[in-house]
Amino acid sequence: MKKLNVGLIGYGFMGRTHSNAFRKVNNFFDLEYQPVLKAICARDEKKARGFASKWGYESVESDWRRLIERDDIDLIDIASPNNTHAEIAIAAAKAGKMIMCEKPLSMDGPEGKTMVAAVEKAKVPNMVWYNYRRVPAVTLAKQLVDEGRLGKIFHYRAKFLQDWTISPDLPQGGAALWRLDAKIAGSGVTGDLLAHCIDTAIWINGSIDKVNAMTETFIKERKHNLTGKVQKVSIDDACAFLARFKNGSLATFESTRYARGHKALYTFEINGENASIAWDLHDLHRLQYFDHKDEGRVRGWRNIHVTDGDQPYMKNWWVPGLQIGYEHTFVHQVADFIEGLQTGKPASPTFREALETQFICDAVLKSAKTERWEKIGK
Repeated sequence: MKKLNVGLIGYGFMGRTHSNAFRKVNNFFDLEYQPVLKAICARDEKKARGFASKWGYESVESDWRRLIERDDIDLIDIASPNNTHAEIAIAAAKAGKMIMCEKPLSMDGPEGKTMVAAVEKAKVPNMVWYNYRRVPAVTLAKQLVDEGRLGKIFHYRAKFLQDWTISPDLPQGGAALWRLDAKIAGSGVTGDLLAHCIDTAIWINGSIDKVNAMTETFIKERKHNLTGKVQKVSIDDACAFLARFKNGSLATFESTRYARGHKALYTFEINGENASIAWDLHDLHRLQYFDHKDEGRVRGWRNIHVTDGDQPYMKNWWVPGLQIGYEHTFVHQVADFIEGLQTGKPASPTFREALETQFICDAVLKSAKTERWEKIGK
């Protein structure tokens, strides 16, 4: 088995999910490569050493440039804040490293284009961590649409609701709350939550042509963790937008961090001429399916329990009826990335594919300012 030496940048929540995936993938998937946790890189060396000890990394770096320069690193995994993605990815590409990058790809579309150009010039394998594609029920939804079971698609609707920023006493910025600082995150719920919804939507239903959006920042000022000063909040707390897909279907998208009672409610529903499907992250192993061709007197929504071996990914796990969870989606992503190395067919989404989501996010934010329909850039 070939060794795939991993250098991870960032030890936060996403660093944990990625590390778990690298450690577990060979236990459940038969692959030609075995990820090796070679090095963890973070500015706080003491915390990085604690992370390395817990997760089994062989070494620690405090400068990502030194990590990239190392000859014993094959893959750079970027799990650091959004404003660091471009510089690290471009340097890694120039060094000939494989790259996996946490979502969103970049701060905006133009920056993302520079990243795409770098990886394509270097011809290095690359991928963006849009993990919800790898929920077996979501992959099954994609398969049903691709098979034409829904017929012509009329509607796509998605939402991602949270409630963790409602308190006006919550500060912004710093290591723990950088997602509330637009200089580091790029945007608020649009890039953090809606990016997931958009990626899933265009993967299943094709490209989006134009959008019409509105955003709101409910709490206008917060104390900054680093300066201690009360500063203007620059991110979007909530976003809702209409969209037209290039296939003619209509869509509604909504995200907020002000939906009291919801911690991570991500749902989508697709309505076609022949059938409909619906999915809910809170019941992620189930896909709701309605087929109008069923006999009328027994026609209705069916509840598909996605755990059988002939359903996406499930043959690698337990016996039918026993479900898997959120963390397994990252294992699937690593498995797909490695299979792409083996076959020479890159696993999605590549940087170029993820760039489409970035330009849609840009158009959403622009539309919220212009209060007009905006075409998706390139």
